[in-house]
Amino acid sequence: MERTAVGIDLGTSYSSVAVADGERVQILADEKGETLQPSVVWFPDKGAPLVGHEAKARLINDPDNTVYSSKRLIGRKWNEPAVNHAKANFTYEVIEGPQSQPVARIRNQLVTMPEISALILRHMRSIAEKRLGRPVQDAVITVPANFNDAQREATRIAGQIAGLNVLRMINEPTAAALAFGYKRGYNATVAVYDFGGGTFDFTLLDIRDRVFRVVFTAGDTMLGGDDLDHALATHLARKFWEATKIELQKSAAEWQRLLFSCEKAKCALTNTDSATVDVPRVAARDRQWLDLHATLTRASAHALWVDYMRRTLDVCRLAMDEAHKTLHDVDDLLLIGGTTYLPLVRATVEHFFQRRPRGDVEPRTAVAVGAAIHAQSLVAPASPDPATASALLLDVLPLSIGIATAGGFMEKIIERGTHLPVEQTRVFSTSYDGQQDVRVKIYQGESKKVAENTPIGELVMTGLRPAPRGTISIHVMFEVDTSGILNVSAVDQDSGRQITQRVKISGELPAEQLGDLGRRFR
Repeated sequence: MERTAVGIDLGTSYSSVAVADGERVQILADEKGETLQPSVVWFPDKGAPLVGHEAKARLINDPDNTVYSSKRLIGRKWNEPAVNHAKANFTYEVIEGPQSQPVARIRNQLVTMPEISALILRHMRSIAEKRLGRPVQDAVITVPANFNDAQREATRIAGQIAGLNVLRMINEPTAAALAFGYKRGYNATVAVYDFGGGTFDFTLLDIRDRVFRVVFTAGDTMLGGDDLDHALATHLARKFWEATKIELQKSAAEWQRLLFSCEKAKCALTNTDSATVDVPRVAARDRQWLDLHATLTRASAHALWVDYMRRTLDVCRLAMDEAHKTLHDVDDLLLIGGTTYLPLVRATVEHFFQRRPRGDVEPRTAVAVGAAIHAQSLVAPASPDPATASALLLDVLPLSIGIATAGGFMEKIIERGTHLPVEQTRVFSTSYDGQQDVRVKIYQGESKKVAENTPIGELVMTGLRPAPRGTISIHVMFEVDTSGILNVSAVDQDSGRQITQRVKISGELPAEQLGDLGRRFR
């Protein structure tokens, strides 16, 4: 029997799962007919965690034990500025955990970010199995195009904890382009503007029939629709403080109620010129309850969001410049992600690109559809018919990979924009007499200064024969696979003796620890 492989869009705010059978692609719904699942996990005092709509419903009443937007923290280090920015907006507690990774402290237990994603992935897998009536193990999982090596590896680990065989991880804009262009006999250069709940990506692709070649990609993993909600809530909370001298942010429950109402107002502004924000009994003063009631117009909301829109256009300009492309080189424009429904977003993007976006792309589901198409192609037998042959995806490295050098600088080994998979080899020699180990510190980023890039690991080669400096050579091979994950191998090419050491740079967890994580929340 042919294997069943699904595509999962693991989103910051919402996730979805789809399956393709060669003839059609189906977005799979839960028992209530919902195809979009909130990427939210609630941990009860007893029993298994709840995921999705049931979990999001607990955000107001139990915000301390409900985890959301965890994708913003996955694969990051505790000391990254992005972590401080993200956790400042969370109502649940985030602390420094093992290996300097941010973890959630829920009901006196520590929960890692891969575990949170694993629970969401397990929920999506369960929906697929119930809908299809058969087991599902194989999956293609999508990630933001600008995810670095550690974030991709942590996502792969989450899939493993969820019991999935992760066939490949593909970038969200690439998946959306595949959903749009597959089997169309389409030849064009496509710009994909992907504004989701928690991340923003921009990707240029050349589509030539069944070959989808990414030209360049750039993004901001700390920019999404959630930030627009926070902008509205912060504005209204400031107005409330000016009138009452009461800070709503101090109450996690009331802050969540305000965020919920602002999210609804944001969605309403997609179709109307104004929307109301009503949060009854939001605070008490002099033994009397106070309500928060406000009217938001499109104009007032747009004024609060304009800086976020500028940030998205900065990313677009960067990608266009790095790709040596002009607006005249773009044949089609795709808008992906729920935030692109907003009139401000559409108007801003249309003005920038001087063209209307395609109207035959569903922003919320295109990523899962593309992932499902690719998943089916990886498990189905190769078709001899060119008309039904699988698409070839040629993605690129989103961030350069390099090594630390003397003086606090980084030497780039593999430049961003390089097509995947890719291999590069560097030769290192001992620098002093009797040296018995070589250490290679590996970073990812674009700055010439090591301190301004992201550390992703250290290769340590030990047991070298003591010898005069420069006489022992170590050949180090850097390999980035189609999922954008780095592996490094080192060979000691001493006379008559060869040692090979292969390491997973991103800090892969031991098999026994993975087993423990997988059993914790069953």
